[in-house]
Amino acid sequence: MEVAKIIKEKLGTIVDVRSHGEFMGGHVAGSINIPLNEIPQRIEELRTLKEPLVLCCASGNRSGQAQLFLTEHGIECYNGGSWLDVNYHQS
Repeated sequence: MEVAKIIKEKLGTIVDVRSHGEFMGGHVAGSINIPLNEIPQRIEELRTLKEPLVLCCASGNRSGQAQLFLTEHGIECYNGGSWLDVNYHQS
């Protein structure tokens, strides 16, 4: 499925994996913040979210790492890249 369609039609959950400070500086409306380094400890919480997850960060690097980890744990997710790109698709 195309990431833009998931975002536009609100078919999943947007998870921002940047630090809390970065997230507070600006983020996609309705997204939740789970920093990359907290993902392993919060895997059960992530399992309760509406899938597919669209992961975003500043550039797409951290969200790519999160996607690899979550996919290995059976969670349907996509790397949305920069939160600014995700924000663009949402509007």
